[in-house]
Amino acid sequence: MTLDSAEQLQRLYVAGFELQTFDRYPKCIGVIRDNCIALLVPGVDGLQILGTAGWRIGEVMGVLTEKDGRPVFQAKTEIVDATPDRLETLRRFREDLASFLRA
Repeated sequence: MTLDSAEQLQRLYVAGFELQTFDRYPKCIGVIRDNCIALLVPGVDGLQILGTAGWRIGEVMGVLTEKDGRPVFQAKTEIVDATPDRLETLRRFREDLASFLRA
């Protein structure tokens, strides 16, 4: 069974995810909730996550990395601490997003 991208987007929107397009990534759709963000691209089995989800920092996505021995979200020179609460929020976001894409 092939999933319909429009149906997937509708389910995500109804579930409280914000949808956004980006000039920089014309083939992707940004999915945002609780300051977490992921980029989705069309695939053979419906929409798929491009790369990994991260933390929204302004208009860009900060990726989870390590700086000076501590976890941080970094987007170029901007850095946000990856606190336990933020990491848990990101974990839930990833799980929920994957669940809605499979449904």
